[in-house]
Amino acid sequence: MIEVEVSAVVNPTEEIEKVAIAIVNIFHGFELDLDESTPKPRLIGSGEIGSLKVMHELFRKEQVLDTARKQLEKGRSVDRMSTHVIINKQVAFVNCLNFPAEEEPLGSIHIIIKAGSEDELDRLVNWLAPPTEEGIPLFEIDISEV
Repeated sequence: MIEVEVSAVVNPTEEIEKVAIAIVNIFHGFELDLDESTPKPRLIGSGEIGSLKVMHELFRKEQVLDTARKQLEKGRSVDRMSTHVIINKQVAFVNCLNFPAEEEPLGSIHIIIKAGSEDELDRLVNWLAPPTEEGIPLFEIDISEV
């Protein structure tokens, strides 16, 4: 079972609604909650594999499969059953994706994807961002195979 958790800091200079739009643009169907228990409030949401469909499409539309695959692999946990990546909040607001090198001054959108096994996460990574040759996917798998 794939679980997706997303969070983003809401800075005093930002409107909660705009940060929410940035998240929902990429993760359709998320119900967001505002967590004010930390010094900076955070919008938090969760979903299942279906909430990754827009990200799947954007990786192809923006031709960033290799970069996306590298980020997903780089963010893997020690047990290899989850991965953590960040995307640019401002870019997500305009329905696009960008992987910043590190946490941005205004904060990034944090994505944690958890799987029930290492094999399940491997299949998810292959669905989201399959290996490529000269930018062309070597294969495509259906979401139902994850």
